[in-house]
Amino acid sequence: MSITEHAVLPVVPGREVEFEAAFAEARPIISAMPGCLEVRLLRCFEEPSKYLLLVEWESIEHHTEGFRGSDEYGRWKQLLHRFYEPFPLVEHFGEVRG
Repeated sequence: MSITEHAVLPVVPGREVEFEAAFAEARPIISAMPGCLEVRLLRCFEEPSKYLLLVEWESIEHHTEGFRGSDEYGRWKQLLHRFYEPFPLVEHFGEVRG
């Protein structure tokens, strides 16, 4: 079963265009990571400086150990972490089968 990483990204108002350009540069970094199945970035209609990042991983370890433990994660942080205020909470979800 795959895992969905969920992060609401509160971008500093007025920096949305710059953030989207940086994300376009950062997307190939995470997309190329082992275990990454899909990356989606959605923008909120009601609060245009709020984004939702959804990343589908083969396992939680592919994200928490593989990606976060990689050299590439340093570049990801350099590109994106400067835009967030406050820093986003990242959570992982799995499908409920009933």
